[in-house]
Amino acid sequence: MTKSERNSGEDWSDDDVAQLKKLAAENTPTRVIGLKLGRTEDAVYAKASELGISLKPTNQSPYG
Repeated sequence: MTKSERNSGEDWSDDDVAQLKKLAAENTPTRVIGLKLGRTEDAVYAKASELGISLKPTNQSPYG
C-alpha cells in the first residue's frame, strides 16, 4: 500500500482545517483522515495538536 503524498509539505488550507475538524468530531480514525486529506498520520496529529483538536474517539461502546 502506498502513502498519499498529494499535499505532503504544503500549507494547510482553510478547507483542509475545516474538514479535519469535521472528521475529528465524527470520530473518524486518524489514518482515514490522513487518506481523505492526502496527508500522513503524523501531519494530521501535528495539525490537530496545534489547533487543540482531540483525535481521541468519544462515545464509542465496546459492544458496537
